[in-house]
Amino acid sequence: MKKYDQIVVGGGVSGLTLSLLLAKNGKKVLLLEKGPHLGGSLIRFYKKNIPFDTGFHFTAGFSRGGILSEMLKVLGIQDQIKPIFLSAPGSGVFVFEKDNLVYDMPSGTENFRLKLHQYFPQEIQAIDAYFLKVKKVYQATISLDLRKIGLHAQAVDEDYLSLQEVLDALTTNVHLKALLSAFCVCYGANPKETSFANHARVAGGLYESVARIENGGEAFIRAFNERFSQSNIEVCCNTTISECAEIKNDAVGRFILSNGESVTATECTFTIHPQEVLKILPRQYFRKAFLERVAAFETSYGFFSVFGIVENACPNEFGPSITSLLPSTNLNTLLDPNQKEDTALAIIRSVEAGKDGKKYCVVNAFQPEFYSNLKQWADSSIGKRPAAYNEYKARQAQRITERFSNFFPQYRNDFKIIDAASVLTFRDYLFSPEGNAYGIKQKMGQFNLFGKLPLVNIYVAGQSAVLPGIVGAMLSSFIVARNLIGKEEFNHFIAGELTN
Repeated sequence: MKKYDQIVVGGGVSGLTLSLLLAKNGKKVLLLEKGPHLGGSLIRFYKKNIPFDTGFHFTAGFSRGGILSEMLKVLGIQDQIKPIFLSAPGSGVFVFEKDNLVYDMPSGTENFRLKLHQYFPQEIQAIDAYFLKVKKVYQATISLDLRKIGLHAQAVDEDYLSLQEVLDALTTNVHLKALLSAFCVCYGANPKETSFANHARVAGGLYESVARIENGGEAFIRAFNERFSQSNIEVCCNTTISECAEIKNDAVGRFILSNGESVTATECTFTIHPQEVLKILPRQYFRKAFLERVAAFETSYGFFSVFGIVENACPNEFGPSITSLLPSTNLNTLLDPNQKEDTALAIIRSVEAGKDGKKYCVVNAFQPEFYSNLKQWADSSIGKRPAAYNEYKARQAQRITERFSNFFPQYRNDFKIIDAASVLTFRDYLFSPEGNAYGIKQKMGQFNLFGKLPLVNIYVAGQSAVLPGIVGAMLSSFIVARNLIGKEEFNHFIAGELTN
């Protein structure tokens, strides 16, 4: 029977981060991934030699002293991750389609704020009050400082106020409220559901800077794999834990893997969806209230995505950029599963190098999609979907093409769809429950599954634990690693890595 210091379940960015942190602190690690490849939604796919992003498109955290930059430095992979900042005019555009209003928003919090002053000169007081609140929350969130992170972050007043409540108290201008809440699309909850504090923790970094990554999520996967080859980490893909055995004194003594092997470890951390965690662990060790709390977590939405290229476009003038098309100012309606009309649509333009050495002007266009609206086809699988599903995909792709072409008429005749994907596609390819993009919804008053569980050598991390997205997923692993390694030792490790 193989023995490990630590088992990490889930090969997404959270599992990759935690495995490397543990190995850098002298631990022997077994990393399990249910799918055939590491990386989760970081993975890119190639079609006709052209690379397309699956779930990772852009991120915050690369500003000077930013949290992502510091995490990459500690992990020792910062040199392999090269941000491409979206800072040029036209690289961050919000469009209210029905009102024919276009807002070109610059990079940098102060630039963003002052630009809003120009667009809304009667709302300067409301705008400034909003950004003061964002700054207050951001500075009070100690988990955004690697030197101070801990499992028990102190709540602030804004954790108990919804984003909608705060905006309604500041202004009645519907376009301003929509612009200030638009980044909720980046974490999977509408303004009525999410707290202002959680919105500020995500949006605060995005106001400061937005960046794509050269070679996309593939760059992260390559960097982690290179470090893994130099570390005491064993990777098993197509494998997960099927049973926890020999439980004594509320600690799991042996882990039976889905490939039939049995292994032991001092601790095991799950970085997968919380409800998937409880499918593996024996339920008799958890209180009814705890099980009901986890069962009540609502899975965030996923995306319907169109992957295409613009032929005959000039690469030097094409991107990168993010254009957000909003058919309404009401984000609550746009992110409602019962919404039958057009919803928010994000269009990302970038220039990518193909496997054939050519440069391609690539378009990733995606809009929120709800698993509940595709349940009639939920039992189907890739390559075996019914005709009605394929007709649905064709209609969705056609409508996205129309909206893209209406805003970019210069590309109308040259835009070519290479592929399209629904939440069922993401579910089946990425082993993501319901094809969700952000784990569980980060809702007000909700206690996420995080840290140590009632089984004392079982922990939970991941993007459902602290904050959604790549920064939140990685940050949760830093916090759990501090607990697994020990506060003093980990703090000394962090200080040493950040000063090197």
